[in-house]
Amino acid sequence: MTLEYITEYIDRKIYKNDKLITVTFYELRIKEDLSKEDTFIFLKMSKQRLVNLGYKIYETGERYFFEGKEKLVRSNVLFIAVKE
Repeated sequence: MTLEYITEYIDRKIYKNDKLITVTFYELRIKEDLSKEDTFIFLKMSKQRLVNLGYKIYETGERYFFEGKEKLVRSNVLFIAVKE
């Protein structure tokens, strides 16, 4: 797990949608084939980067507002980042 990998992954997510970023268990553990330890490191570092870029982070089970609607972070979603 490198900082470059995390930066590129988050940059791809921002390119797709810079207002709302969703990171799921399936994406990291299955598609990206990250170990449990690498997933933990990825989550910690990517959340910090997104906060530094002006995003608010919401984790599994938390409620958030997006486009005027209240939503819930589902159980298979590790976090959602909403641009403030």
